[in-house]
Amino acid sequence: MVPPPPPHPKPLEVFDMASALAPTNIAVVKYWGKDAARGGNTPINSSASLTLDPNDLRAETVMVASPELRSDELYLNGRKVDVKGDGTHAKRLRRCLATMRRRCAKAKHPPRSSRATSSEELSRWGVRVVSRNTFPTAAGLASSAAGYAALVRCASELYGVRDTPSFSLSATAREGSGSACRSLDGGLVAWRKGCRADRADSKAEQLFDERHWPDLRCVIIVASAAEKETPSTEGMQRSVATSPFLTHRAEAVAEPRLLDLQKAFRQRNFERFGELTMRDSNSFHATCLDTFPPIFYLNEVSKRAITCVHAFNAAQKRTRAAYTFDAGPNAVVFCENEAAADAFAALAATCFLGADLSRRGLRGLTNAPEKLARACRANPPSDALLEACGDKRGGATMMYLTRVGGGAAAPLADSARDALVDASDGTPQARGREAWQRAAPPPPPASGAPRVLRVVVAVVAVVWAGSLLARRKV
Repeated sequence: MVPPPPPHPKPLEVFDMASALAPTNIAVVKYWGKDAARGGNTPINSSASLTLDPNDLRAETVMVASPELRSDELYLNGRKVDVKGDGTHAKRLRRCLATMRRRCAKAKHPPRSSRATSSEELSRWGVRVVSRNTFPTAAGLASSAAGYAALVRCASELYGVRDTPSFSLSATAREGSGSACRSLDGGLVAWRKGCRADRADSKAEQLFDERHWPDLRCVIIVASAAEKETPSTEGMQRSVATSPFLTHRAEAVAEPRLLDLQKAFRQRNFERFGELTMRDSNSFHATCLDTFPPIFYLNEVSKRAITCVHAFNAAQKRTRAAYTFDAGPNAVVFCENEAAADAFAALAATCFLGADLSRRGLRGLTNAPEKLARACRANPPSDALLEACGDKRGGATMMYLTRVGGGAAAPLADSARDALVDASDGTPQARGREAWQRAAPPPPPASGAPRVLRVVVAVVAVVWAGSLLARRKV
């Protein structure tokens, strides 16, 4: 029996609304493992990341607060998500909202645009959170970081809450997803592990803004848009419990490497930056393999991407591209400049996307089909380079061409806001799937009837429908 569709969200008459976006960030010195003694999503080592251009990869969030909402609601990528259960993200969402509401309740006045009579009243209203990602969710591209950064930035607008000497939006975002604190700022951002018992010093610090190294580019090869088998939180817990290498990496590898990488970035020394980035990615995944049972985030396409980067650099006689992988199979490749990015993107498209690299053939496979097609025409990889990359082709579902960008921002453009929420009554909008969802491989055919029988049934259905239309015309 087919279950009935979920009830349509309740239209609202009295409500406040705010919106925000936040980009994803990709760690170049990664943290892995939480400090159980301190709690609060604090890490066992400091980390650093590059914030990517929000025009290409971002989370967009609209929050609606109303006295007519009896409980909080969350809609993510068009689906309603349970926020009352014991799931990890349900708990973290409630924690973030509780922190922002407490801060709101202490304010003397609500935001000028609020329909609440006091900040305390506004803090008691239920909220409806509607959010979407423009890139794959839970696939190792820091979608949680972007999502919680957008949530906190949006809540700060809704409740009129700002950073103060005693309160940090960065620390609040960390409570949702540790690396979310790094998405509030652009450029190269460090997340300091801190040492205070109250965890107030475990927050992000912008080291260089997005204008410091404007030539830097990024090519992302989406090896899989599916959710990873081992969520990051579960993976960290397993590594903390079983990996002897974890503590060594946190203390003797990650912390010194962060200082070296900061120096290389300051000097815009790509060869040094690239080597440190790749080595850190390797050491992170070595920790996952050292975990028992081992965690496999990389797949065969990931390994081929690593081979392609090293083959590309060998052909260029120096390091001009550098891979890194978060907790997932998708390759993020930083490139020295646009020329290097175009050349590597042409190689990656040839190896991973297929034979038709025209603008039309690349539609739905990249965020920039015209740019990628132009790069492929101008930079055809040599036979020797393709041979060094191996004889397998295809395997990727998407490619993104992007750069380093700014941090979270509010509000959304009206068109983006209206695509998520009906501004007249605060209800979520029905919307089509994102490009990364359309590009995902189709699900396997349902088990049961053989394929031929299913085709016959489909043909009979079409003929029957046609006969009905003919009768109506008569």
